[in-house]
Amino acid sequence: MHKKILLLILFISCSFLEAQEQSTNQIVNLIKQYKNDLRGPYKSIKWYCKDNTERAPRDPCPDSIGGGIQHASFKESALNLRESNHLFFGEILAAVSHKDFLDKTNNFSRLKQYQIGKYLGSIDDGWILRKGQYYRGAIQSEDEEAWGKTFFEDVLNNNNLLETNYYLIRQAIKDIPHNGDSNVAQLMRSQSKILADEIPSFMDIRIKIHGNPQHSDISLVKNFIKEEATKITSKNKKDLNELVATMEKFYAPLNFAKIKKQLLEINNQNNSLQEINDFLKQDEKNISPSELVEKTSSILTNIRYNILSFKSGKDRLKLLDLSNELENILLIESQNWKTETLHESINKIDVLTCATVGTGLLEIWEYNTVKKIFDETLSKEEITIKNLNSVLSTARSMVEWSASLIKANYQENVNNYVTFEPISYGFIDDRVRNSVALSLGETVSKLGTYVANISNINNDVMSINNQSSIRGLNPGFAYGELVVVDGNPNDIEVNTNKIYIFQKPPSDLKPVAGIMTVSEGNLVSHVQLLARNLGIPNAALSNENLKSLSKFNGQKVFYAVSNKGNVILKSELSMTSEEKNLFSKRERSNNMIEVPVNQIRLDVTKVVNMKDVDANDSGKLCGPKAANLGELKKLFPKQVVEGLIIPFGIFKMHMNKEMPNENKSYWQYLNDTFAKAKILKNKGGTENEIEEYQLKSLEKLHKAILNISLNDDFINDLRSNFKSVFGNSIGYIPVFLRSDTNMEDLKEFTGAGLNLTLFNILEEQKIIEGIKRVWASAYTERSFKWRQKYLLNPENVYPSILIIPSVDVDYSGVMITKGINAGNESDLTVAFSRGAGGAVDGQSAETRLITPNSNILLAPARQPDYIRLPTSGGTKSYTTSFNKPILNDYNIQDIRKLASEIRKKIKSEYSNNQAYDVEFGFKNNKLWLFQIRPFVENKQAKSSDYLNSISPKIDTNKTIELSQKI
Repeated sequence: MHKKILLLILFISCSFLEAQEQSTNQIVNLIKQYKNDLRGPYKSIKWYCKDNTERAPRDPCPDSIGGGIQHASFKESALNLRESNHLFFGEILAAVSHKDFLDKTNNFSRLKQYQIGKYLGSIDDGWILRKGQYYRGAIQSEDEEAWGKTFFEDVLNNNNLLETNYYLIRQAIKDIPHNGDSNVAQLMRSQSKILADEIPSFMDIRIKIHGNPQHSDISLVKNFIKEEATKITSKNKKDLNELVATMEKFYAPLNFAKIKKQLLEINNQNNSLQEINDFLKQDEKNISPSELVEKTSSILTNIRYNILSFKSGKDRLKLLDLSNELENILLIESQNWKTETLHESINKIDVLTCATVGTGLLEIWEYNTVKKIFDETLSKEEITIKNLNSVLSTARSMVEWSASLIKANYQENVNNYVTFEPISYGFIDDRVRNSVALSLGETVSKLGTYVANISNINNDVMSINNQSSIRGLNPGFAYGELVVVDGNPNDIEVNTNKIYIFQKPPSDLKPVAGIMTVSEGNLVSHVQLLARNLGIPNAALSNENLKSLSKFNGQKVFYAVSNKGNVILKSELSMTSEEKNLFSKRERSNNMIEVPVNQIRLDVTKVVNMKDVDANDSGKLCGPKAANLGELKKLFPKQVVEGLIIPFGIFKMHMNKEMPNENKSYWQYLNDTFAKAKILKNKGGTENEIEEYQLKSLEKLHKAILNISLNDDFINDLRSNFKSVFGNSIGYIPVFLRSDTNMEDLKEFTGAGLNLTLFNILEEQKIIEGIKRVWASAYTERSFKWRQKYLLNPENVYPSILIIPSVDVDYSGVMITKGINAGNESDLTVAFSRGAGGAVDGQSAETRLITPNSNILLAPARQPDYIRLPTSGGTKSYTTSFNKPILNDYNIQDIRKLASEIRKKIKSEYSNNQAYDVEFGFKNNKLWLFQIRPFVENKQAKSSDYLNSISPKIDTNKTIELSQKI
């Protein structure tokens, strides 16, 4: 009996070990093994029969049992990786069910990994199948194609899946074999990349093929073969000729006869095919590139709008195959369409924007919000510079929204793969270059250069090309080392004195000298608000700009963003004397402020009902979150939850306890830390030495507070208040714990998002531990560094805690009661994401400029994941699509009404027309208020003489004829 139990324990232990997630190093080593193995991740060849039996390779499944298929089986290591890390290497389609491969519950991860794997194989000599690709019989192409056909016919029968994931499905059709097809465009780029890696002199042609592909590139490659004949190997010559063959296939003219045949194969011949049939009746030899692009754009959109009217998966697959074929023609002809006038350029942007909808890069509702702008512009003969800048801003948005949709679909999986296979990062760039976003971006860039010239908004950024894509977000100036981060930013340890260029800024960004981002996140995230508040220069740029600037990585530079949004980035050697003088110690000390503590009340050592406080208690009894929410509870009683406050006095009472192993109180330890730092400074210690000492001491304090013993009287008081205020005992109602310090919402410093908020905590012990975690968060490195940048007395920071019951909102976000970067004082800037905690942490949120009479979409949401708040506590993750907006018309009206009431009811000590930063959400269309704070901007940056001097003087009312050449 004991032996059986022991065996059972061993079995369970082994199973548990097998399921343990494998480390990055283990996966890297596994990939190396597969690359050098003649069978790659495969074990052996088998027959897989219809009756679920398996047979040896020379023993086929008999017809009497339904026959079967032959393919490789997987090594145990590959199978274990699937279980432990949800990683699928060397996928064999014929061996997997449609449902498992689609992997909908994991946001289609397995399907996306298949696409990434094909990309890696194309650029890295088979990748994990470097030798295994020659393992005969491992994969049967005819079985893969047959599987692909039935897979798509199955998937495309699902109306909701097609509506919500149109882009992903079209991309999958390019990659998954189903009709003797292949992704020729990707193959062309992969072949040119491999050749450039092997032949350095081929790099210029490779850049041309990737960045500006044209039919004439074939001649470039052929001439290269002739000119380099004596310098290249026979293998290189063979590979170059294969590239030429691929390019000739890619640039082959549109085959009207083939398309007519494809249409005849579609069973449901409804009216939506009429446009295609009319197009095919034209003389294909006399169609100009502009006509061809316009027609194909319209047809692509027509197919998307009407595809659900075709009822069978077979017909839908044929239409999408046709859609992909037409897209290839559009990509070629859009490069051949040359524009000369302003009207032609705007028209081309309009047409290509239409094509982004047809190819899935924009959602239909997103396109409908901007189409009117292009239609109205193209109907006129002239335009003001102000309106032309508005058109340019919209056009730039189309490029950004398109690229961001690609990232939203694949970024999570790419980030995962990059940890063990760095070249995976090129996958998204490859998708962008194989889309209409490439040609659209080039056309918008050309328009941007023209508009910059006539508006005098000229960037001066290290002499790189296509600078019109760069635009300022926050004014300010900085000097320091340039760091270009072309990858996941979360692994980067930032430095206060450096200037960073990110693909996307990390949500917990520590203070930096300056930032530029490809994905700006949203205008009202905590990072953006802190940057705005501190006068940190912040600008948006294109992915191409980032790559161009990567060669300056590590150089000392001067960086400035003007109040009008033009950007300067120059080398240290090019700085003027005026620019050097900006960084004197006297200039940089002007912004330092002091936390007021003269009225702070530390005598209140009982839990406080939020109803009993108002704005006058901010910075005295508690922080502004709790004080202002108490004020809001009085003004908006039905839209604000009940709340409890752990005041400053309770924190101070616990800080007066003796700190273990120090022979002094926690509070004395804290003050001694800052006192010693001043002594070090007076003795000539460097900033780095002083900061290193402070951070080390505060880390010790942080850990000690996490283990501090809470008073029994306080815990009993908390239990009692839970029952009386929330109507239930502690441990039975999930709550938020929000840090709320006296250093937040000062007149010159916002402090937004620096300290900890704990979501949806249920159990009593977790609430108790959470209180200590929130207190301790005031002494983390990130919080300290942001404070240190601005505060003269950071040792006098007191945290209170606001406790409010959770509201499981459908979507949530932030409103600034003024226009930011666009609009005026009476407008509203709103950013919303699905689920709880929306927009504040830098999600790619739905951002709108709401005026009294209009509602302008500044950016759609591109955040694929979100969280909800179950009654059991904690958070639950979900994924979403983007085919519908987050905010509806009723929400917009409620937001306007809320802003109007806030402006009327809330009096501010700051100014009569004070703008506010409001956090709120909607549940079943009911608005819930969670926080309000003054919106603080950096007035010094706004009024800087230097920034004013580099801001262009623009006559916005000047008119330009649309017939003018550009």
